[in-house]
This record gives sequence, structure tokens and C-alpha cells, in this order.
Amino acid sequence: MENETKPQDFIREIIAKDVAKTKKKNGGRVITRFPPEPNGYLHIGHAKSICLNFGIAEEQKSVCHLRFDDTNPSKEEIEFADSIQEDVRWLGFDWGEHLYYASDYFDRLYDYALELIRKGKAYVCDLSPEEMREYRGTLTEPGRDSPFRDRTVEENIGQFERMTVGEFEDGERVLRAKIDMTSGNINLRDPVIYRIQHKAHHRTGDDWCIYPMYDFTHGISDSIEGITHSLCTLEFEDHRPLYDWFLDQLDMDCHPQQIEFSRLNISHTVLSKRVLRKLVEDEHVSGWDDPRMPTIVGMRRRGYTPLAIRNFCESVGIAKKSDSVVALAQLEHFVRDDLNRVAARVMAVMRPLKVVITNYPEGQVEELEAINNPEDESAGTRKLPFSKELYIDREDFMENPPKKFFRLTPGGEVRLRYAYFLRCDDVVKDDSGEVVELHCSYDPETRGGQAPDGRKVKATIHWLSAQHARRAEVREYNTLFTKEDPNDVSEGADFTENLNAESLVVLPKVFVEPSLAGAKIGARFQFEREGYYCVDLESTPEALVFNCTVPLRDTWAKVKKTVRKVAKKKVSKKSI
Repeated sequence: MENETKPQDFIREIIAKDVAKTKKKNGGRVITRFPPEPNGYLHIGHAKSICLNFGIAEEQKSVCHLRFDDTNPSKEEIEFADSIQEDVRWLGFDWGEHLYYASDYFDRLYDYALELIRKGKAYVCDLSPEEMREYRGTLTEPGRDSPFRDRTVEENIGQFERMTVGEFEDGERVLRAKIDMTSGNINLRDPVIYRIQHKAHHRTGDDWCIYPMYDFTHGISDSIEGITHSLCTLEFEDHRPLYDWFLDQLDMDCHPQQIEFSRLNISHTVLSKRVLRKLVEDEHVSGWDDPRMPTIVGMRRRGYTPLAIRNFCESVGIAKKSDSVVALAQLEHFVRDDLNRVAARVMAVMRPLKVVITNYPEGQVEELEAINNPEDESAGTRKLPFSKELYIDREDFMENPPKKFFRLTPGGEVRLRYAYFLRCDDVVKDDSGEVVELHCSYDPETRGGQAPDGRKVKATIHWLSAQHARRAEVREYNTLFTKEDPNDVSEGADFTENLNAESLVVLPKVFVEPSLAGAKIGARFQFEREGYYCVDLESTPEALVFNCTVPLRDTWAKVKKTVRKVAKKKVSKKSI
């Protein structure tokens, strides 16, 4: 897609103006970056940033760096860094040779800290964390100077060197920038730029026992890499003056332009890595890749497609206003829309009820032709075995049906999809009175679902040959939280109060077509009349497991239709 056809937003407009200027800003270069901290798995909110940063780089025929801001060894792991790279690639993006780590710059960052000390712009502070909070002030009250703020340059250099060689315990000393303790922006009240952590780093090992803070590292790393446009979410807006202050004090050659945009929030979903980590650690979910999680790896396991996520991120747009909440149904709409085009159709019986066709020849098996995907003629057809004993879904039969129930009933007739007309002649029950089997007869003249005498039936139901069907476990998912805003909890409680006890429903005795025995992990299918399903990574040919990706019903499409109707009514009233 050419640049002029790309959806416009305020960030792209800024970049377009920068590139179009006679004296091109940054020499006409546009270099973006995606800078995650490797302290958890990426979620759908990160996908929006990935699509924006890498998308702009593609449009500008430029590059987007992938940089890990790995400055906190107590929370970061190689596992997270590896998963992030896998997720970015899965979404369809590549950083080429531009993979970086903030830890690559630890030596330079240390030298920059010394430069600030020599310029009288940083000092070593002995206040405890509790004392620092007290001295910091509040949003309405200014802070107070630390009693160690006026140390000499020589004293600060000596103290900083002692921190570096490990003479102090964690929290015993910090290095702080000397800015303004009375600033209305709390981020400028002498922020910490180095702290002591006697913990091995996942890349540098035990080389360091002091580590730079994120706010000190982030902007400087952007500058070192020559980033031209530093795109981040709104919560970093108040940090921008601090990033600029560091770059100005250090006379950095490259001064990236930071532009903030609204972050993505989704109903019934939490997108805080801290909360997601708690869900995993407290075993409310089975792991970061639990299909109920909003992580990219969880969505991939559930059966979401990269294109669906990218289309969704494009649809929500880039705004510079306050954060808003997007309906979960909107995301599911794009998943459903993509799978409708690419997923093969199969039949599955979720709650099986046995059917014996009394007039079907004993031992006979015939193969009937079924369409693989009506949206894609090239997908072709497949063969379905048909025999004397079948499974149908229990919900497709009622012994005492209400009005307008057109599926199978005693004496009633239905069409078996791709097969024959079927009439229920007798009902078999167990000692408790539950229906356990139906005895039916078929019309051999209706092969393919059409009657030569022109008679019609009002319902078509799906089925499977009992002899050939493969048993499977199916996992159905509801929202992980019961409330649209999971953080809306009673006083003294936390988000777990809104966890949905029925977010996972396991159907242990489902039957599927025999062809699915060889389905690969991750393969996606539409179970006709049910929804879209994906082969789970725990599945084996002997024990099939499927995750429900999304149901067939598209609630978001209905929401959009209602909105359009309301809008038309408003227009017509105004015109009158």
C-alpha cells in the first residue's frame, strides 16, 4: 500500500511535515524504535505500538529499531526477551540488524553520569527510600532539598565510585539528578538516576552492582541510536521534560522528538504487566500463554491471526487525547473476519447424542462430499464418511419442543448437512428418563440434501459418523473478568474480585471429523454452526485438544449497525 493511501493520524502528519520541509528535519531521515522492557510478555496494547512504529518505518522506507530497555535485573529475564522477538516477528515485522539493548550502553551511561556529577548536576544521596518519599513533596506541596544535595563534586565522585565497587548495600545510596525540588512536575524533583542492586544481569552478569534508572537510560539510548521520532503513550508525557533535561545537560548530538499518543484499553481486560504477572504467579491462569490472557502469545495460542490483530490496531487509530476503552467485541470482529476467509470448515458435535438409522444397511459406509470453505473456491472439497450410527448435537433434538423449534423432534424430519433427510421414529431413555439414543430412518432418495418429490424441511443439522469420529477436548472461553472495567472494585479489594469463575469451560467429550486427527498445532478451523477453533499446543493425535478462538456470532457488527441506524435517525430529524 502506497503512503498516500495509508490512514492518516496526527503522528503521521507530523512526520510528513518533517520530511516535506525544504530544509528537511533530521536530513529527511525517519528512524523509530520499539523499546520494551524484558520483564514480561507483550500484550495487545504493545501490538498497537509495534504496528505504529514498524508501520511508519515501512511507509518511510526506513528502519525501526528493536531495543530492550533492560535496566532492572530483578525483574528481567532472557525468557521475556526471546518471547518479545518471537511476538514481533509473528506480527509480521522485522528489525533486521537493528537489535539493541540498553545494557549495551552501560559503560557510556556511567560516563554520562560522571559528566553530570562534574557539571554539578548530580549528587549521591544517603536518604532512605522512605525519607526520599517524604522529602519529595506532593502534587500540591513542593519538595525539600536533600541534606546531601550540596556535596562537592569530589565527594560525589568518591561516593559514586564506592557505589560502583559494591561498598554499600541495596538502597543505602543513590545517585540523583540535581534539578528543582519545587518543580510542579514531580519527575523533575531530583530524580534517582542510579541505584544499587547486588543482582546479576541477564546479559552483563556480575559486571555491575549499580544500574541506571529507566528515565535516565531511555532518552539517552534513543539519542545514541539516532532515533528521530520517539513515539510513546500518554503516561510518559510528564517524563518528556526530564528526558529533554538530560539530553540538554549532556549536549547530545541527536535530540529525538517525543510524541505521545493514547494507549489502548479493552473492555473486560487488564493490560498492566504488573497485574498480568500477578495473574500468572498466583495461578489464576495457566501461564503467560493462557488463551484467556491478552498477551500476544496467549492470543496466538487461542487462534488469533497476525493480520486480525494488525487490522484491529489500525481500526482503533492513533489519538492524542486521553485514553479510551475499546469493546472486546471489536477485536473479535477482526479475528472472525480474517478466519472467515481462511479457516477450513469442519463438523464437530459438542454435546453428542447417538442416532441409529434403522433402515440403513448394516456395515455400509459411503463417502459424501463437503465444501471446505464457501469463501474460497480454491480450498476444494473433502470426503465425509457416513454410516448407520451417527452423533448429532443434543441441542438439535427436543422431545417436547416449543413453537418454532424446527430441528429434530419425534416424528419430525430434518436435513443432515451434505447427506440425507432424517426422521426421528423412536426415543430411547435410560432409567433416569434422560434421552440417550434416537432411532431414526433416512430417505435414500435425498442424497445431497434434496428431495426428488420437492418436499422441504426447515432445518439442517450437522452430524458425524460414530464409527469414524475422533474424540476431542474443547475449551470454551469467556471474558477473564466479569466487569467491563476490571479495576472497578470495592474498597479494600483488588482486581481479582472481578475474576470470572466461568472464564474457562471444558467440554471433555466432543467428537470431530476423522481428518482432524492429523491437524497440526495452531491450525484453525470453523466448527460449523459453532465458531472458530484452534488446535492447542497440548493436543496430540491420540488426545485432540481445541481452543475456541471466537464464536460465530459477531456482536460488534451488530453494534456498528445500530450506531449507523441511530446516526441516520439523528440526521433525518435535523434535516426536517
